[in-house]
Amino acid sequence: MAKVLSINVTSIVHEGAWTGSEGRTGIDKRPVDRAIRFENDGVVGDVVVDRKHHGGYDKAVYAYAREDADWWEQEIGRSIANGAFGENLTTQGIDVNAALIGERWQIGSVVLEVSEPRIPCRVFAGFWDRPTLIKDFTEAKRSGAYMRIIQEGEMAPGAQINVISRPEHGITIRDIFEAKAGERGKIAKLKEVTALSNQYKEWLHKL
Repeated sequence: MAKVLSINVTSIVHEGAWTGSEGRTGIDKRPVDRAIRFENDGVVGDVVVDRKHHGGYDKAVYAYAREDADWWEQEIGRSIANGAFGENLTTQGIDVNAALIGERWQIGSVVLEVSEPRIPCRVFAGFWDRPTLIKDFTEAKRSGAYMRIIQEGEMAPGAQINVISRPEHGITIRDIFEAKAGERGKIAKLKEVTALSNQYKEWLHKL
């Protein structure tokens, strides 16, 4: 059964040279033990500092699979807690990277729509204190997925993930991530996906 293993919100707002142009970051997210509201293009109790690159309609919620976190544990030889990727939802039993752009999940009373992959940045590398993380993350092709909030509501840790609709185009989060990383084989088909975020539509238009 696919489920939300944990819901993670910002625990500490960090400051420092590694935190990016804003000088602060809310990437340090940790599990909560209660139901949480998802509304107004965000997760209640979470902190998004850099609004230019995070948050908003297309990046309201970030989901990452526990299975991918386990892979990273083996790859780099360190323990990785839920929330360590800066994700709001740590999932189990569903391949987040194989989710289709525009696919919708119902979790509790919340409906989310898969929108785009997460692209690694220097804040992420600084948070992990791993200078090679951008390169490593790109090569791993385990990006996780940003999601839109289609129906506001509430969910609790352990809630079941129900995939309630899947578009027919077949384009996944991994396909978009690979294209952004330089693989151009599916560019023509990517341009036909209406559920792409405006950011990606503009990027594809320039290719």
